[in-house]
Amino acid sequence: MSPEVLATPVVDTVKAAPGRAHSRARAARKRKIVVTASRVLLLIAFLGVWEALSRAKVIDPFNFSMPSKIWDQIHTWLTHGTALGSLGEQIWFTLHEALLGWVIGVVAGVVFGIALGRIAFLADILGPYIKVLNSIPRIVLAPIFVIWFGLGPASKVASAVVLVFFPVFFNAFQGAREVDRNLVANARILGASDRRVTLQVVIPSATSWIFTSLHVSFGFALIGAIVGEYIGATKGIGLLVAQSQGTFNAAGVYAAMVILAVVALLAEGLLTFAERRIFRWKPSGSDS
Repeated sequence: MSPEVLATPVVDTVKAAPGRAHSRARAARKRKIVVTASRVLLLIAFLGVWEALSRAKVIDPFNFSMPSKIWDQIHTWLTHGTALGSLGEQIWFTLHEALLGWVIGVVAGVVFGIALGRIAFLADILGPYIKVLNSIPRIVLAPIFVIWFGLGPASKVASAVVLVFFPVFFNAFQGAREVDRNLVANARILGASDRRVTLQVVIPSATSWIFTSLHVSFGFALIGAIVGEYIGATKGIGLLVAQSQGTFNAAGVYAAMVILAVVALLAEGLLTFAERRIFRWKPSGSDS
């Protein structure tokens, strides 16, 4: 058999590979468009049914409001402000409390999680106390923080911290425990100290675990800030919710929830973008 005949299948395979990759990329783009369109249609259908049932009085429009009234409330807040000031000021006030609590909770959770994951003696001592604290419903601590720190931002930041700390801590702890022992052993053979092993092996290996908790924990930070504002505050989206509830303004309550959902989605998008930039070396779950 001639060399040309032997080389033909290899050449055909090489030529076919770009075609298959292009087909997979096109199929992935098509699927993404279909999924996005389906999500939008589902949302439109839900809002349309809600609006129709409210206008037909099948559901009580006073208690359940309707999408058109919710939009009108958001538009009013955007153009004329709220009773507490501009809407942007309320959003920033809540976001500032949530961000500060999130950062403190994440740093504390990572430090304690890595420390207890690396030091078994420390984990044995503090483990029972952390389990007890984790078993306490953190939301009920919000009134205590208001009593301790007053109506200012400190009580809301504290509420956000306790909600963020535990999911980050447990993920960092598990990530430190799941580090490949061969990597640790090889680093020690090369003369790495405990500090260098922690900084250069354990923490990078646990980063994916930590990022997994960050997506959930920012939502918890927002919840902590909102609950604290709802209980007692001078500004913020949580206070808007409390005031709307106090005046039986269902549209105002839903409008505040929509604003919070938009803020949470934007934060999730930023975290996802940062994660993809940091973990560019990881294989993607789907072709793009």
